[in-house]
Order: sequence, then structure tokens, then C-alpha cells
Amino acid sequence: MIKRFGSLFAGHIDLPDMGFDATPANERFYSNDKLVTVFDKVDAIAKTMDAKGYDTFWMAEHHFQREGYECIPNLLMEAVHLCHITKNIRIGCGFNIAPMWHPLRLAEDYATADILTGGRTIFGVGRGYHTREVEVFGSPLLDGDANRELFEEQMDIIFKAFNEESFSHQGKYYTIPPSVPYRGYQLEEITLVPRPVNPVECWQPVVSASERGLNFMAKHGIKGVIGGGAAAGGAASSVVLAWQDVQAKHGRELELGGDLIISFSTYIAETPERAIEDCRKYFQENMKMFGP
Repeated sequence: MIKRFGSLFAGHIDLPDMGFDATPANERFYSNDKLVTVFDKVDAIAKTMDAKGYDTFWMAEHHFQREGYECIPNLLMEAVHLCHITKNIRIGCGFNIAPMWHPLRLAEDYATADILTGGRTIFGVGRGYHTREVEVFGSPLLDGDANRELFEEQMDIIFKAFNEESFSHQGKYYTIPPSVPYRGYQLEEITLVPRPVNPVECWQPVVSASERGLNFMAKHGIKGVIGGGAAAGGAASSVVLAWQDVQAKHGRELELGGDLIISFSTYIAETPERAIEDCRKYFQENMKMFGP
């Protein structure tokens, strides 16, 4: 049963032309003055959704997108701002790309946003899919196994930081804290300051719906967002059933579709034919963004 509605804005600026016959993606290169117009769009969308009673306004984290497609680099800063110009709507991080962050910095920044927005900021994490973003920040993406391994260790650290008054961690990628002297004693554990004061609701995209991925999410109580290929052509049905089965194996009996978001692109017009024609250029430009 669908209980709430939200919408995602990936952070595109208004483009002068769109579609397969328009400017090629790699030839788009906009000035900073043009790129920063995305923030006025974000404000307008958030205020409209808030007035219309939407539950959540989701945004996507991306970097270096001079082509004008995805121009919001810091979702947590945006969340704090938007919660001060709206009344009720929640702001969803869809998603913070963990491999581009130090896990403790991400945990601290989210906790701060949680406090400053009165619990209206929703935590969301992903592994990334743009090489220009993830690899530039010094983390693996082309090596998919290393990317997943790093992400899983980061999330283990983040949840320790959120849930434990003090903690330590020893893993492949991080030793927290390092064994160093501090104020006359040897450092053995640390405390995240601040920690979230509201229950942390964490979401992650369900892409391949692999057994490993679903089990990892269930282990940490992470909720799932089904979209893209996982929601197309009837694929969502098998993913929803697999999700319910894995959750049950971890002791969580959910109703069908529980703790899931299913996302679709929609366009409303007088007739289906008119809708297809009107949105054709937007669909084509979206394909160009993901194309080679």
C-alpha cells in the first residue's frame, strides 16, 4: 500500500536545448553563473512541494557536472537551508556517495543536520556511478569489488559512530582511532560529537538486488529505493519479493513493499500520446547524460 509521496530532483539547470538532435552532452560547458541557478530551482521546488503536502523532497549528490545535469554537491548543507524556508516537508539525501567521503565526516555532518533541522533530514547513501566523481576523490569505482568493500566498511563505521557512545574500528581501509598519544594517554577509542538526536532513517538504492547487497542492508536496517532498471519491465516485482524474504531471514517480518520506495518518472498530459510527445526531449536528454 502506498502511504506517502515524494519526488526527486537530480539538480539539472534549465538547458537551452534538449534531445538527441540537440547539443551533445560532452559539448555542454556552462559558466558558473549559469550552474549556480540550480539553487533557485531547488528553493522553488521545495516550497511548492511543501505547500502541496508532499512528504519528502529528495536530491542527488554529484560533483564536477559542468554540463549542467547534476549540480548539487552537498545535500546536507542544502537540507539545513531548505528546512529553514519550508514548514513540514522532509529533505531526503538521495544519495550521499559514501566512497567520496571520510565516514566520520559524513557521520558528523549528518548528525549536525539532524539537529539543526529537527529530524527532517533523511540519511541516504550510495556507492556512486560516475568515474569522474568517485575516482577523482581518490576512491575506487572501476574496481567494483573494491568499491563495494570500501562502502560496506564505511557504513559499519558510520553506524558504530551513530549508535555507540564511544567506539573503535580496525578494518582494511580504516583504523579508528590511530594509536597516537593524546593529553598524556594513548588513544584507543573516540566519540562522534555530535551524534544524531533523532532516530536515523537510512535509505540506499537497490540496483542489482544481489543477495550480498540485500543482506547488508537488512543487517543494518537500511531501507531500499527501487528505481531505474530495477523498477522497469516488471523487475520490481521480483525485487520486492526478494527484499521481503531477506528481511524475514534477519527477523523482520514486513508487509509486502515494507521499507521500500518504488520510483518512476511521470509526466501528465491530456492524452498518453501528448504526454509521450511532450516528454520525448527530456527522456532523450536523460539518455545522453548516461550514454558514452
